[in-house]
Amino acid sequence: VQLVESGGGSVQAGGSLRLSCAASGGTWSTYCMAWFRQAPGKEREAVAIIGDDGSLRYEDSVRGRFLLFKDKSTNALSLQMNSLEPEDTAMYYCAAHSPPVPCGRSDSRYAYWGQGTQVTVSA
Repeated sequence: VQLVESGGGSVQAGGSLRLSCAASGGTWSTYCMAWFRQAPGKEREAVAIIGDDGSLRYEDSVRGRFLLFKDKSTNALSLQMNSLEPEDTAMYYCAAHSPPVPCGRSDSRYAYWGQGTQVTVSA
């Protein structure tokens, strides 16, 4: 089971980035998948979550700016980030877990993690 992120980088405020998570080695169609982020000195937080039924949840500060979607043919999980703000600067991680654990915001639910990709937004 492996998750590999790509797409991070540096951008000015108001810009956009797309993160991608390539998943392999599991029955991903049945998994809960999410993007988390962790800024220096802060706890890791769930940014966006997609359930096996396609249900979506977003953290309040990114709702309306970020879009999470899954390409079922490739098992890739993408996070389109628009109108980026300096407060979005963080290391972003792709995460997943298998049933029967229900989807949720707690990072302790997630058994599988990528290595992370850095997003830096300058003012």
